[in-house]
Amino acid sequence: MSDAIKHECGIAMVRLLKPLQYYKDKYGTAFYGLNKMYLLMEKQHNRGQDGAGLASIKFNVNPGTRYISRVRSNADQPIQDVFAQINSRLNTLNEQFPEKINDVDWQVNNAPYIGNLFLGHVRYGTFGQNSIESVHPFLRQSNWMHKSLIVAGNFNMTNSKRLFSDLVEIGQHPKEMTDTVTVMEKIGHFIDDEVAKLYQKLKKEGVNKKEASPLIEKRINVKKILKRSAKNWDGGYAMAGLLGHGDSFVLRDPAGIRPAFYYKDDEVIVVASERPVIQTVFNVDINDVKELDPGHALIIKRSGKTTIDEIRKPLPKKSCSFERIYFSRGSDADIYTERKSLGKLVFPKILEKINNDLKNTVFSYIPNTAETSFYGMREAAEEFLNQQKTAAILNGQRNLSAEKVTEILSESPRIEKLAIKDAKLRTFIADDNSRDDLVAHVYDVTYGIVKPNDNLVIIDDSIVRGTTLKKSIIKILDRLKPKKIIIVSSAPQIRYPDCYGIDMAKMGDFIAFRAALELLKETNQYHIVDEVYATCKQQQHLEDSQIKNSVKDIYTPFSDEQISNKIAQMLKTEEINAEVEIIYQSVDNLHKACPNHLGDWYFTGDYPTPGGNRVVNDSFINFYEGSDKRAY
Repeated sequence: MSDAIKHECGIAMVRLLKPLQYYKDKYGTAFYGLNKMYLLMEKQHNRGQDGAGLASIKFNVNPGTRYISRVRSNADQPIQDVFAQINSRLNTLNEQFPEKINDVDWQVNNAPYIGNLFLGHVRYGTFGQNSIESVHPFLRQSNWMHKSLIVAGNFNMTNSKRLFSDLVEIGQHPKEMTDTVTVMEKIGHFIDDEVAKLYQKLKKEGVNKKEASPLIEKRINVKKILKRSAKNWDGGYAMAGLLGHGDSFVLRDPAGIRPAFYYKDDEVIVVASERPVIQTVFNVDINDVKELDPGHALIIKRSGKTTIDEIRKPLPKKSCSFERIYFSRGSDADIYTERKSLGKLVFPKILEKINNDLKNTVFSYIPNTAETSFYGMREAAEEFLNQQKTAAILNGQRNLSAEKVTEILSESPRIEKLAIKDAKLRTFIADDNSRDDLVAHVYDVTYGIVKPNDNLVIIDDSIVRGTTLKKSIIKILDRLKPKKIIIVSSAPQIRYPDCYGIDMAKMGDFIAFRAALELLKETNQYHIVDEVYATCKQQQHLEDSQIKNSVKDIYTPFSDEQISNKIAQMLKTEEINAEVEIIYQSVDNLHKACPNHLGDWYFTGDYPTPGGNRVVNDSFINFYEGSDKRAY
């Protein structure tokens, strides 16, 4: 993606189902779970590079022994830093007690991070903050094991203010108004409530406090706690939690917006945000890795009993399509196929722009995540060319010479790697003119391939702001002196903010929105902007369920093609000699390519939860009033 956007986050959980001695005997180390956690987190580093954290819980340790360990980092390479800290602690113990290296019982009681239950997290700081306090997992600690809670997740709530108010109404004093804190405290409140009720019941049965603790741990109803906690949540979430005594859960939002996958055998239960990560780390078949159903929780009791329980009634499934287009690694079998399909499906539009002239067209892509859709575009070009070859040979009948047939068969699409990003180049001067000149050199190009009469087709995952295209890519591609530069987005036009975990919150950032405003001005319809503002303001006092997305009216007067053409005009600066055109994927083709992942609110404005409509209206109000704050 030429305009980088950030996504939060990735989760990994491992629950070992055998005694630690089992893993020592079979795999040669009692640190089997910890090693797997490192791999699960490292193979999800694409999901977050601003922070990382890991927590572990030990079973069957005596009072006075630390049973929860947690380490977090916001260093430049946070995953490596987390495990460097862990290794330093463990290596120090090995040096001090070399005779205990093979003593699992001693390690359990003396070494940190050797446990039965692990939770890891990788994070992007979408709010521009990257303090260590913002890094997951979060910990709510208590002297009662069953009241201690560790939470980490890939989520964003649209109604954090309401959730905060709910906590205040029940007498709490949350330390901050973030969705992570409010969610954890809400769960914690109902854990406390459940424990209090269980204790009162046991007390009536004549059980004293010390005897009650292990009985509470067995009887505590995680499903009931989650149902009560999540009742008013509005957002996208894949959330994992550990209770201090050993129960654990992973909960997914009712619309399935954020992803969660799990695998279980007789040795381990593992959860991750991406399916191929589990396949690779545990060397299991794709069919053995299951997707957690929307609105459901995977609940693992301390005993190892595992259930899948409905916590919220599922909504129509609207899994985030950006996961398929860009965020998730393309090593997933389905995602790879879907990305290729995106490239194929947009090809007919490309043919129109180049007048079917493949001979004078060079195809390339903007590295690196657009490469798979580029393969799909290439296959479509080859199929079209093969049809032309077949027609030429059949039309020639017996009049074609062997040389002519060879010439026809040798034709192929002109596929080249032209744009190469210089990952080490950084801007370091604050002056705008100096910075712009440096940004223009972030990409290098391959010279000597493009001819003066050539069309140059470059495919990208998506075009969000258009900044990098305007200031860097198009300028550099124009140096190759093509007749026409065609930028292709394998995703549709991004028109609306996301509020479920992607760093796209401000209306004014989107080039499609700015293009629509320009068209409104040119067609003397800018009064629509004032009307939309008025309707957005009128709805602010309504309940989320009553609010409609009024911002759609900004785009209604224009076709997709008109907006794309205006974007092309906006991206072409005076010094660009080549003609510039922009092609976007259609929403219909997106759904054809990704039929099981229909979350498209950033393209269509059709939000899967009521809170989304409030966010888009508030985002427009902020734009209209000149406020730079976020809408959630």
